[in-house]
Amino acid sequence: MNGRAAGPAFHELSKQRRERLSAAIRALDAHSAGGSYRVFAEVLFGKKRIPDRAWKTYDLRNRTIRLMQGGITLMRGSYRKLLRPGRKDE
Repeated sequence: MNGRAAGPAFHELSKQRRERLSAAIRALDAHSAGGSYRVFAEVLFGKKRIPDRAWKTYDLRNRTIRLMQGGITLMRGSYRKLLRPGRKDE
């Protein structure tokens, strides 16, 4: 488009990157539906991994929050970065 090189095909993204993007989109969907961080974490990571207590300081809570923030960022337009080729130093 406009003489620019096309970005990498989706299959060229690493498996970890594809899984993270998928989880971020699922988190955005849960956030849009009014789901809480805890409920989404139970769905994504399994209810057995989520403690009954100490949720506020648990590492999966922070990961869940970052996924939701990443999904919101994608929604606000950063998904376009996926279309651009990556820099050599990244």
